[in-house]
Amino acid sequence: MKRIRILSVASAAGLVAATLAMFGTPAGASQNSTSYKPDCADPFPLCTEVANPKEAFGNYYVGHDEPSTLFYSNTPGSGNHVRYQLTIPTEPPGPFSQSKGYDFELHPAFWFGMAMCDTQSFPEQSSKCTPDSDSNIVNPAQGFAGAPGAAFEELQFYPPGWIGQFSGSSCDPTKWCVALNIDSLAENPINGTTLNAACQSQLLGGIEYINFAFLTHDGKPLGPPNPLQFDPATSGNPNNPDTFFLNPGDQATVSLTDTPDGLKTTVTDNTTGQTGTMVASAANGFGQIKYQSGGHSCQELPYTFHPMYSTSSPQTRVLWAAHTYNIAFSDEIGHFDFCTHINPNSPTASCDGQEGIPGDQEAADGDDNFCFSATQSLRYPATGCTDTNAPGFDGVSYQNYWPDGSRTRPTPILFSSPMTGSGYSTPFPQVAFEANLPRIEAADLGGNCQRLTTGANCVNPPITDDGTPAAFYPYFSTVSTPNGSAGCSYGIGSTLPDTISNFGGSSHAEFGPLLQSTYWTFGGHGATNQRFNNFNSGPLTNTC
Repeated sequence: MKRIRILSVASAAGLVAATLAMFGTPAGASQNSTSYKPDCADPFPLCTEVANPKEAFGNYYVGHDEPSTLFYSNTPGSGNHVRYQLTIPTEPPGPFSQSKGYDFELHPAFWFGMAMCDTQSFPEQSSKCTPDSDSNIVNPAQGFAGAPGAAFEELQFYPPGWIGQFSGSSCDPTKWCVALNIDSLAENPINGTTLNAACQSQLLGGIEYINFAFLTHDGKPLGPPNPLQFDPATSGNPNNPDTFFLNPGDQATVSLTDTPDGLKTTVTDNTTGQTGTMVASAANGFGQIKYQSGGHSCQELPYTFHPMYSTSSPQTRVLWAAHTYNIAFSDEIGHFDFCTHINPNSPTASCDGQEGIPGDQEAADGDDNFCFSATQSLRYPATGCTDTNAPGFDGVSYQNYWPDGSRTRPTPILFSSPMTGSGYSTPFPQVAFEANLPRIEAADLGGNCQRLTTGANCVNPPITDDGTPAAFYPYFSTVSTPNGSAGCSYGIGSTLPDTISNFGGSSHAEFGPLLQSTYWTFGGHGATNQRFNNFNSGPLTNTC
């Protein structure tokens, strides 16, 4: 199950640039001085998992593991007007230890998502997308004419203490930060074309380009959010007095709602009374990239992003994403493993020592790249790598380091079911659990999952480099711990304190059977195919 890497010249150049971005400054210096913009083909954790990465990214890609909860409601507005209650995790007390679990090891980000209109994004078939409307629902098997373009929004929360933005995901030694991300895919699956390579090379995210803005106290971006003008030294640098931060253990209210000026995201820290906000508007510098498959042109179009759907159901999905979600919570896992020594001559900053947690170390292999030394950490002195899954699921995310109530683990992320309607008073009646493991266990990423045909060898929990099931895969539980006005909460980890239901008590039981979804065949002029990209529980009654 070793990671197979076949690099094009362009990809290799990108990896060198990424390594320079990571290691081009002395330990302790700012890591935001480079103008390099990370590419979603690299192990860059801020990207939505696409359904068919080989078509989008070619021969180099690191899959994104995203266990998720999906919320369903047929109430008008449930697809564009939601509010959650959230409790920020706390880290284990005492000095750092590799035998303890920390949030930066488990997940570079968790997020709250929503589907967006984007008329310059996949599938490039229409110049119109009616905001907040279920008229945008498309069944690929029934045609592609007039299909609106779609993006996916993720309001991402970044844990403290390890490598600083924008090389890593931490913003501060002790505090959490939040950013509004909107991912678009510059691909036409009907004709089999993608955005020209020259333009891709200039964008944050590349072909899966990203609008990115930290939430701020005054609602103004720190720099241009759009993918062409984005600058890691300003837009991606949280070292600014206007950046909004949360303390471990704080309770917060998270709102995502459409406005005439665009999607507005707001996080109110109910513990400190501070608020961070961001509106995805052209006035704030958000934008599309004009879709041009040929030539070298790269043009940013100022754009105001609005939610795509009125409601949230299995049909309100983003058709280029591996997942089937609209309104969802997701945890981005699988991007960290320990390393005892980094090869100073490696163009990908690879590990040439031992990988793994104490008591389970072995020689590093092909999925231990993009590594950082302990001296580069903001707080926790861990030497580790961020290129650690798909396949070879043996990093810290796949160990028993998750919240379980013990003092050697972080406390869990606790979030309420979303509320919608007037005054955010209407609950979502259904929930589903979904894990995109089949997509990242597939043969095109070096695994054995037959996602194109029978679903054979698509397994949960996933398989390690040694060919055995991962020691652990996290799952969601409902707990009686109140969260603001919510009477109970969802949390992710092992079985948690005050658990009401752990939905079977394992990832295999909770995430359910394989789910087959329909996609357009790349270059198939409207032909479709079916793929197993997820395990999905199916709609369940939401009792929380």
